[in-house]
Amino acid sequence: MSDDDVLIVGAGPTGLTLAIELARRGAGVRIVDAAPVPHRESRGKGLQPRTLEVLEDLGVTERALATGRTRLRYRKYFDGVHVNDTDRFEDARPTPDAPYAGGVLIGQWQVEELLRERLADFGVGVEQGTEVIGFEQDADGVTAFLTDGEHVRAGYLVGCDGGRSRVRKAMGVRFDGTTNEAQSMVVGDVAAEGISRDVWHQWFTSDGGVMLCPIPGTNSFQFQAGPELDANGDPLPPTLESFQRIFDRHARVPGITLTDPTWLSLWRVNVRMVDRMRVGRVFLAGDAAHIHPIAGGLGMNTGIQDAYNLGWKLALATAGQAAPGLLDTYEEERLPVAAWTLGISTELYARVQEAVKEPGTGVEAAAPPPMGTGYRWSSLATPSASATTGDPDVLRPGDRAPDAPCLDASGRPVRLFQLYADPRFTLLGFGTEVAGAVGKLAAEYDGLVQAFAVDAGDLRDHEGHARRAYGVTDPALVLVRPDNHIALLTTDPAEIAAYLARIATSAPKE
Repeated sequence: MSDDDVLIVGAGPTGLTLAIELARRGAGVRIVDAAPVPHRESRGKGLQPRTLEVLEDLGVTERALATGRTRLRYRKYFDGVHVNDTDRFEDARPTPDAPYAGGVLIGQWQVEELLRERLADFGVGVEQGTEVIGFEQDADGVTAFLTDGEHVRAGYLVGCDGGRSRVRKAMGVRFDGTTNEAQSMVVGDVAAEGISRDVWHQWFTSDGGVMLCPIPGTNSFQFQAGPELDANGDPLPPTLESFQRIFDRHARVPGITLTDPTWLSLWRVNVRMVDRMRVGRVFLAGDAAHIHPIAGGLGMNTGIQDAYNLGWKLALATAGQAAPGLLDTYEEERLPVAAWTLGISTELYARVQEAVKEPGTGVEAAAPPPMGTGYRWSSLATPSASATTGDPDVLRPGDRAPDAPCLDASGRPVRLFQLYADPRFTLLGFGTEVAGAVGKLAAEYDGLVQAFAVDAGDLRDHEGHARRAYGVTDPALVLVRPDNHIALLTTDPAEIAAYLARIATSAPKE
């Protein structure tokens, strides 16, 4: 029996993100996955702008941008005739407070590969072919049981093991929702010699359609279509031959042969979520906690953001320094997001289905709204008792913390997001009037907080972007959480100290 701070079950994007978050904060992590080897399936094939911000914090976004593709036109055909080409990000541009104007097209297996590489930088590897079949927990920790008979002891266990999660079933939580057997789709990865890889092809006819999306850095396209049905109207298992028949029927492009299938899957519309994301020392994240229609690519993105929220809180808990109730805020903040995601993704799927009926309507119209807007409802987002900075309708506690270009103490360019990559809270003190308080708080909470006196030595807001982004016009203190959300906007240093006392029982020591 071994002892770890956290045992993570499942090494998809969610589990890997959580492992990185914990490892970079010094927690002992063990991550296992039942699959004997990592998969190479495109699955969820897009990273949204907020997820790129999260992955930048983890040190992965630069690699993701180099691997994936940021711009891809949608090319639509109806009854074999080219209808239009569209690019919904054509006019999108990065801004000082939001550095990523659009998402990145990238296969899920490629994202997982990048995350495994980053996790290895911390000396942690995934244990493939290792399956957890059950667990028991007590007041001091969790004992997990593996298929090979090993017992693993950990302080906490997190189930990131997908929609069929064994961890979730063992927890006994509800998984409410529906599975619509009448709505299904075949999905897979195939090669298609002679088809342009410069666009996302979408062929539609009056009775259905087929889409081929090129996966960057590969010879594969992700194939999506309605399935073939048997005599009873039930979907048939996908095969390369059925993919070819579907393609020929809807695309009407002669001479194209689909080859080299590396993934063939039948997918049914599931809309389900748990009623709880925590039972004692056991947590759920990603698809283990919520599954939904494929439209919008929300699954992988939501799971990564689950892990980003949980990571810093769990790290404080493993160090014995989380204040009572901190771990409860994971469920408090993420369960409403899961409910929102279910509603949005179901709506998007319906819009995709409607889009095939209108020759002039592109499936790109089903693009999701921005994610990661914040947690204003959270108990960690209590408004300041003192005068807050700026208009509270523009930026409030719980909101995503904006980026901004600044200059460091030596005059070199630095972005706020680069500073926020530190695993601690970040305190920004705007104005010379609060510089002394910033220094004092930094000394008192060394290990929990990094602090910068803006325009008073540490950091210079030379173009005023930071002040505008944070609504600052007078001297002010801005506390940013480790997951880059606003903790507090205030003018009173005592409120910063009181807030931190609600988070940690003591300042972590380096």
